Amino acid sequence: MTNVVKSSTSGFEANFDNVESGLNFGNNSNLRLEWVRMQILTVRNEKESQMPRRAVVSRKTKETDIQISLNLDGAGVYNIKTSIPFMDHMLSHIAKHGLFDLNIRAKGDTHIDDHHTVEDLGIVFGQVLKKALGGNRGIRRYGESSVPMDETLVQVVMDLSGRPHLVYDVELPKKHKVKNFDPGLAEHFFQSIVNHAGMNLHVRLLYGYDVHHMLEGIFKAFGRALDVATSIDPRITGVLSTKGKI
Repeated sequence: MTNVVKSSTSGFEANFDNVESGLNFGNNSNLRLEWVRMQILTVRNEKESQMPRRAVVSRKTKETDIQISLNLDGAGVYNIKTSIPFMDHMLSHIAKHGLFDLNIRAKGDTHIDDHHTVEDLGIVFGQVLKKALGGNRGIRRYGESSVPMDETLVQVVMDLSGRPHLVYDVELPKKHKVKNFDPGLAEHFFQSIVNHAGMNLHVRLLYGYDVHHMLEGIFKAFGRALDVATSIDPRITGVLSTKGKI
């Protein structure tokens, strides 16, 4: 039996030789059409799973100039220079613990403060993530991770649902800084990702008292949860939704 399913610019064309030699559809044309549809979807999923899931996005405003390249199927290799050392440190955890290849170059008006640069980093990260995912076909969609960092424990849960919503249940000490970095900016970073990636994200600080450990745990957990959510599952046909679309 020879079964050939091929794609063209106008869509999928099917050509099946001697199908009845191995499969008996009788007079049931609906059954045969369903079988053809499943073969087409199988080939589409195989083709898309072989396509590199990587993207590059640049964004330049009067306040910031940012470029991010992301490879979802990487090995945790990163090169990050944002002009904010603490953000370099945090973003490296997303790459390393999510096993993403991540390159970031960013300049901003940090002589005023870090707010614009951190917020725009989140915007571009969300955009490049959405672009790399393409149509979300075959991904597991949901991801979660709990990460301890010495005395700290954090939990991150996400759904790449296309519906942006952030719950950031993190209570930090007032007027506390990690060197020169304002820890409160982390929430703005994740809110920007959520808005531009179309992500439902829940971040919970369960307990802890060292602010550096709190933020590091959050970024590590985010990377690990994102790795799960973006992973391809060969059992998934199309997107993981009863609506057939995300």
